[in-house]
Amino acid sequence: MGLGGCIILIAVGAILTFATDWHMQGVNLDVVGLILMAVGIIGVATFSSIARRRRVVMPPTAVVEEERHRHGRDGYGDGYGM
Repeated sequence: MGLGGCIILIAVGAILTFATDWHMQGVNLDVVGLILMAVGIIGVATFSSIARRRRVVMPPTAVVEEERHRHGRDGYGDGYGM
C-alpha cells in the first residue's frame, strides 16, 4: 500500500468517525473509523521511514579542468597568452 492508500484510509476513517450518523446493529462505526485512521497513520509513518532510507546521497564528483593552449605552426607556443 502506497502513500495514497494510507491517506485514503485516514480520510475514510475520519468520515466514518466524525461525519456519519449511521447506526448499525453489532458494528460501532466510530470505532471502525478510528481503527482505519490509526492504520493509515501507521502506514504513512512506515512509508516515510522506508522512503527516507531509500534516498541515496551521492558524493560530489571531482571536477577535472582541462587546460588548452594555442600553439604556433611549430607546435610550440608563440610566447603570447601562455
